[in-house]
Amino acid sequence: MSALRLADYDYALPPGHIAQHPLPERDGARLLVLNRSGARAHRGIRDLPELLRPGDLLVVNATRVLPARLRGRKISGGAAEALLLGPARAEAEGAATSPAASPAAGAESPPRSFAGAVCCEALLRTRGRLRVGQKLCFKGNGRSAEAEIAALLGDGRVRLAFAAGTIPHALGEMPLPPYIRRPRAEAADAARYQTVFARAPGSVAAPTAGLHLGETLLTALRARGIGIAELVLHVGIGTFRPLRPAQIAEGRLHAERFELPAATAAQVNETRRSGGRVVAVGTTSARVLESCAAAGGVAARRGETSLFLRPGSCFRVCDALLTNFHLPRSSLLLLVCAFAGREPVLAAYAEAIRRGYRFYSYGDAMLLQ
Repeated sequence: MSALRLADYDYALPPGHIAQHPLPERDGARLLVLNRSGARAHRGIRDLPELLRPGDLLVVNATRVLPARLRGRKISGGAAEALLLGPARAEAEGAATSPAASPAAGAESPPRSFAGAVCCEALLRTRGRLRVGQKLCFKGNGRSAEAEIAALLGDGRVRLAFAAGTIPHALGEMPLPPYIRRPRAEAADAARYQTVFARAPGSVAAPTAGLHLGETLLTALRARGIGIAELVLHVGIGTFRPLRPAQIAEGRLHAERFELPAATAAQVNETRRSGGRVVAVGTTSARVLESCAAAGGVAARRGETSLFLRPGSCFRVCDALLTNFHLPRSSLLLLVCAFAGREPVLAAYAEAIRRGYRFYSYGDAMLLQ
């Protein structure tokens, strides 16, 4: 695999092309169809049943986005915002921990002020230097809760300790990405930044390609003889961060938890045996399918994947990909370019900009086949 230059995967996007709200209807988005021959067509999401074939299988990500953004203040004064990343895990030796606790090696112990505390890993944003023992108060949804920084984990991450019995996500709102420039999430985002098939809580960002699939469209796809199967990949912190040189050098992304159920593996393998196409709905579904590639198809698995699909990577399972338009220099754009070629994809992006397509999470979509 040749050396990867992120500058080769850059493009200029006028800010007005970044979708700030969803369309009134889930299936109202435009769809740019890109064949791997380079041919392009301009359709709509509602045309999917016509564009796919009977016997094809759509594989969707059934993760559920958690209300992970908390807003509040430092007890000492000043605004604070936290993005909850999940339950606290044992960290590498050397992380700064609370002087109020002296755990045995490998044990998790909260500060004494929160006996039996609920501990979460979080990205914390506030003015001034973060320090262990710093106290905060978060408010949301008619509730409030105090927390304390129990450890500094590096890369802007902290371990937050909440009082026993606290449910931190009960105070939270939908964690819209930073390019959606609104003061806060709105009531409608609770439904629209969630797929209709979301069932497994665990993500801090939506698998956005799936946002286009409403019940009416899913019914039309099934009526056409197109199957729908589910897997789960919980979208993590890496979706908010630019690619790092170490990730490029190692060819590995941040690890994310996933599950490919046995029933879905059987559907994928039967689709391939019968000559149908496996259509990944979103880059998250594609990463799980390719992480589980086995002789003749896929094998059911659960665990973590750090698979980095980039130009030069081989796709052993996915025959087509439904995906949104992605940020420049991102691992998501690199995956799309790996699937359909850098020059055809960037040419399609340029045409989409000229034609006024809407980009990113609440934007329009592409079908690569």
